[in-house]
Amino acid sequence: MQAAVSDEPGVKSDTDTEQTRAPGMPASKQDKRSLTWSQISKSLCAGGVAGAVPGMCCQASFAMADLPWQSSKEHGQGVTNAAAMMRGVLCEQPVPIGAAAPGPKAAAMACLSAADAPKPCKSRTAVAPLERLKILMQVQGNEKLYTGVWQGTKHMFQSDGLRGMFKGNGLNCIRIIPNQAIKFMTYEQLSRKISHHLIDSGGDGQLTPVLRLTAGAGAGIIGMSATYPLDMVRGRITVQEAGNAQYRGLMHATGIIIREEGFLALWRGWLPSVIGVVPYVGLNFGVYETLKDVIIKTWGLRDERDLSIAVRLGCGAVAGTMGQTLAYPFDVVRRRLQVSGWSGAKNLHAEGGHAVAYRGMVDCFVRTFREEGLQALFKGLAPNYVKVVPSIAIAFVTYEQVKEILGAEIRLAD
Repeated sequence: MQAAVSDEPGVKSDTDTEQTRAPGMPASKQDKRSLTWSQISKSLCAGGVAGAVPGMCCQASFAMADLPWQSSKEHGQGVTNAAAMMRGVLCEQPVPIGAAAPGPKAAAMACLSAADAPKPCKSRTAVAPLERLKILMQVQGNEKLYTGVWQGTKHMFQSDGLRGMFKGNGLNCIRIIPNQAIKFMTYEQLSRKISHHLIDSGGDGQLTPVLRLTAGAGAGIIGMSATYPLDMVRGRITVQEAGNAQYRGLMHATGIIIREEGFLALWRGWLPSVIGVVPYVGLNFGVYETLKDVIIKTWGLRDERDLSIAVRLGCGAVAGTMGQTLAYPFDVVRRRLQVSGWSGAKNLHAEGGHAVAYRGMVDCFVRTFREEGLQALFKGLAPNYVKVVPSIAIAFVTYEQVKEILGAEIRLAD
């Protein structure tokens, strides 16, 4: 009997499956295992690119103005000096910049180098000042040194200068690529496992919005937990002001925190982060996939590949807005716990001449609400919308496009 052959691109024929199956292993088990390991590598790759591209889109235009990389022309190669870039990120010190103006080839290389996580502290992105402004607004108390986007940006410039507006940006770039890679890969693996379980139970394998929310929440918790110490240190470096700087970079800050506050201090604020990431990432994935399904059925399309990039970006923007709004109070509490009792934050929120210290998540929620009102749990939301919503939309679309280029069999909607 002749095996059936599929003409559809990316689909294995029955003959190929029989040839690659290990002897003595059931077909279903072997096929699922092979597909799983294939998807892990492709998902990690696509997720890493999805984490880098939103920043790269904004950074490329600044790359030529500030040259956040060092051209090694003296060695006859127009390539990025990776050692110099990493030194700038880890030590938060400026990297020597060549005086020669870059040509068209160097300009193209600046755009490519923007996809790398390591870069010097002077590296600029269009959203880095908004990220720092958001964190400063979250941490401040009733003093309200930062009252809005324009006033806050102006105050940052006057207090810390142009370079100070980008504090913590290098560490954020180091953190976001593994975070996104792990998150997207975990979401796909959880979705596949749930889908297989539904099929084995006699269903059609289609995930409901609730199941998508569940898979997204699990992916968010794992991705966030894997990189949380980096986020905690980044929060401290971002908050410190020029006149009261205690940390010089990642290694220096990590060493001081462990020596003075203990190893567990690197996990301060983890609990509200876990609670907040459930609605945040869960809604991001769940709403994004559900909106695409509704549009496909309404417009009578074949599948999600018929959706334009503009429509996908719109779905991602709506999903990002909903997720951010619902989970934002937990993000405020997380930031406040990260700097709880730390002298570097006393200029923003002090009590009796000392930085405000909280006993835990519940105490932070209660005191913030009682002393500053409900609106305090949404401080910094405006600059966060401007920064995060387009980034989430771009990340989703980039992830799917890269996976299509890689020839991945399972897509997010599957």
